[in-house]
Amino acid sequence: MIRVLLIDDQPLLRSGFRALLDAEDDIEVVAEASNGKEGLALAREHLPDIALVDIQMPVMNGIETTREIAADPSLAGVHVVILTNYGLDEYVFNAMRAGAAGFLVKDVEPDDFLHSVRVAARGDALLAPSITRMLINHYVAKTPGAEIRGLEELTNRERQTMALAAQGLSNDEIADRMVISPLTAKTHINRAMMKLHARDRAQLVVFAYESGLVAPRNR
Repeated sequence: MIRVLLIDDQPLLRSGFRALLDAEDDIEVVAEASNGKEGLALAREHLPDIALVDIQMPVMNGIETTREIAADPSLAGVHVVILTNYGLDEYVFNAMRAGAAGFLVKDVEPDDFLHSVRVAARGDALLAPSITRMLINHYVAKTPGAEIRGLEELTNRERQTMALAAQGLSNDEIADRMVISPLTAKTHINRAMMKLHARDRAQLVVFAYESGLVAPRNR
């Protein structure tokens, strides 16, 4: 069962998301919050698998909430998915840098929304859609070549899998490209995350762009 925490200051949106999620046999909404501070407390109480977090809220915004969740060892199993009204938004990129697993635009189709929740619950980043790549490309292009601690410790294979992940490839697709097993691809990704102290795959991808390992492409 995938346990979800909703953190959004708009009651109507929360009720809509809750109705969609609760209708699924494998998903359960464990709590709702109207601001980040309340949401953080509920995250610590319920330890959900997914926290759906609005980017702009009173008291504590989505970026601060994400940063607090990412910094709390007791919440290491919580995957933050940012909810936004805008596809290309610097706030969203900042939230991903803070530790968010990805983001969803609030007018997403119901089936895509449910699929994304399941993807995030598996620990995969929501980075495949072109709009997310545009987001990373646009903002990382402003400050290329950032120094990422631990990058020099990566093996060539780990760098390669990290670069392919940054292009939006899944473990199976990386395995096909590198002619290795999906398990080996996952192992390379996990080792790269560990060496770079990346919270999850999304942060690993951000590091790949920020370090210059992958060159941003404007589309």
